[in-house]
Amino acid sequence: MIRVAHVALALAGLLILSVAPAWAVTPTEQLKGSIDKIIPILEDPTLKGDAKLKERRAAIRRVATDVFDFTESARRALGPHWERRTAEERQEFARLLGDLLERAFASRLEQYAGERIQYTGEAVDGDLATVKTRIITKSGAELPVDYQVLRRGDRWFVYDVWIEGVSLMNNYRVQFNKIIQTSSYEDLVRKLKAKQHSL
Repeated sequence: MIRVAHVALALAGLLILSVAPAWAVTPTEQLKGSIDKIIPILEDPTLKGDAKLKERRAAIRRVATDVFDFTESARRALGPHWERRTAEERQEFARLLGDLLERAFASRLEQYAGERIQYTGEAVDGDLATVKTRIITKSGAELPVDYQVLRRGDRWFVYDVWIEGVSLMNNYRVQFNKIIQTSSYEDLVRKLKAKQHSL
């Protein structure tokens, strides 16, 4: 089950870290088109192996900011503490969370092994939407993965991923709130900065 969860998170990253095609109209179409942009990076033989780690991760990370709204993710992950932060602190926190997500997803994407994705539904409510999918592993196991997206202009940006009904940003919010409550916001920032060098 741990392996399946890792695959789900990797494929969540696969969609999140993909470039959204300009022609996409619906959130689902945009996400489906994005897969075609990231898979070649994962399958490129010239980017495989430890010697190409930095180059491979740089290629993956270059496309991350094109589809993920790190500011919205940061706002949700920080919860009520977001309102107490200055504009500069919010910007720094969004950058730190974005870096954490990029590094985590890049490492998990490297475990990609041809799993299939089924698109099972879409719900749009104004500028917010959910794209429902199922990850099908080679063993036939199925895992529901839902993408929460918001529209900015003519594009949709992912701000949260739900794996088996559990929100990634909600998980972060619980962890971050505990650190702030038992220590301080400044300690949370220090911990996030330290993770930049550990992933």
